[in-house]
Amino acid sequence: WVDSRKRLEYLLCQFVAVISSSSSLPIILFLDDLQWADEASIEVVKQLLLMSVSSYQCKQFFFVGCCRGNEMKQDHKIWAVLNGVRNFGVHTEIIELSCMDKDTTNSMVSDVLCLSPRLTRPLSDILFHKTKGNPLFFCQIMSSWSKDGLLKLSLHRHRWEWEEERIQSTELPENVAMFFTGTIRNLPNEVQSALCILSCFG
Repeated sequence: WVDSRKRLEYLLCQFVAVISSSSSLPIILFLDDLQWADEASIEVVKQLLLMSVSSYQCKQFFFVGCCRGNEMKQDHKIWAVLNGVRNFGVHTEIIELSCMDKDTTNSMVSDVLCLSPRLTRPLSDILFHKTKGNPLFFCQIMSSWSKDGLLKLSLHRHRWEWEEERIQSTELPENVAMFFTGTIRNLPNEVQSALCILSCFG
């Protein structure tokens, strides 16, 4: 099993090296939910990172990992890998993302609706109160309001308009997971069945 794993790691490294050498564009490997990554996957990431500093062909290889900070314990193997590759000259950077504050939420609403921050402030205040600044929740709620006709484009005024009182009285789930669950349950039965099958593939 160990020899098979090493061969697979070698082949993956060579595969990335071939792609990198044949293109002037950088190669970016993105892995989500690193907190659930197994030892074999982390070892592959380690080998790819080490190859990026030892091989001239792979100087444009970048690895981006995303994880839930509250689920990443100090003894998680990814931390040991990052500390180890730094000793070989691999540049690493950890970026912690937090929820948006009121001003950032208003800036996003302003950009999405192409309106001045002064006009979007009442809407963004409601949005911030309901989402607590969660970016994912923010996007889903905005989309939901648009589908429900609470947020719509006025052809007469050539701008977005919203029904503030109805939006204010809208009840939302306590978190984004419950919101997604409710959204899925509103889909046709055939679509729900298809999603259940597709979820088995990861």
